[in-house]
Amino acid sequence: MKKRKIGGNNILLAITVALFAIMYAGGCIIYADKGFTHFQTFLNVLINNAGLIAVAAGMTCVMLTGGIDISVGSLIAMDCMLMAVGMETWGIKSPVLMTMVLVIGIVFGLVQGFCVAYLEIQPFIVTMAGMFFARGMTAVICKDQVSIVSDKIFTAISNAKILIPFGGYENKKGIYQVPFIRPTVIVVLLVVIIVFLMLKYTKFGRSIYAVGGNQVSATLMGLNVKKTKLLTYTLCSFLTSIGGICYCLNTMCGTTTQAAGLEMDAISSSVIGGTLLTGGVGNVFGSLVGVLINGTISTLVKTNGKLVSSWSNIITAILLCFFILLQAVFAKIKESKKV
Repeated sequence: MKKRKIGGNNILLAITVALFAIMYAGGCIIYADKGFTHFQTFLNVLINNAGLIAVAAGMTCVMLTGGIDISVGSLIAMDCMLMAVGMETWGIKSPVLMTMVLVIGIVFGLVQGFCVAYLEIQPFIVTMAGMFFARGMTAVICKDQVSIVSDKIFTAISNAKILIPFGGYENKKGIYQVPFIRPTVIVVLLVVIIVFLMLKYTKFGRSIYAVGGNQVSATLMGLNVKKTKLLTYTLCSFLTSIGGICYCLNTMCGTTTQAAGLEMDAISSSVIGGTLLTGGVGNVFGSLVGVLINGTISTLVKTNGKLVSSWSNIITAILLCFFILLQAVFAKIKESKKV
């Protein structure tokens, strides 16, 4: 049993962590003169991808059941537009709007989860409909870009800095720079820890793995497969709404094109992090490292200054294909051991 565990989940996670370490170390060596070695550079990767981390955590849960959710990017766009218009046009306070966004996320996930679990519609079709609906509702709320400037609470949270007592440096002007993170980073890291503990130590978490591993076996074990899927899609949309709030705190605006393609970033982060597309194997900490890899790629491309931004997508696509091939190899090895 121990060998099977090492061969499945832990090897993929180890490869992901090693890849991130090699990639970041390479960046520190090549771009040391451009400040890549500064601790703040790594913290900026976390800050810029805080929303994606929360979304990837939810996506990991859905993928563990063998499903998928491509509506997350559009849901974030709708969340951001609702908060932006709510604060700037309707005069609603940010705490109320953030609560509304979380409730909308739960309802959105319940509807999608019901269609997948109880109506037995393919997850891709259901969440594609959700993607079109949320993106359309974003334009219904407002077609223009709306910047958030009037709400003092939201602005204060967005601008807040949590100072780190180590890793500082002097800039070119001789001014000492103290590293910092934003409150959104604390929120999403707590999300990752809570989801990890939920998946590992609760009945619901074990049910998610069981459903993704073998749905027929999970049913024979007495697990409520339909309820598990319903709750998993609800959890994914709820975490996406948390990510939407973090995303909005980072951008401080709402647009109809916001978070376009973010669902692909979340899926690729989960796969690169070791989550099997067929379900049953994965780790939310692996997905966190997957997000860091994608964020590091973007940072390397920007630091280079001569490469177009599309190179980030190209490199991510290559890594995604590599990890999908790895998954196929492990699947073949697992099948050969059963024979």
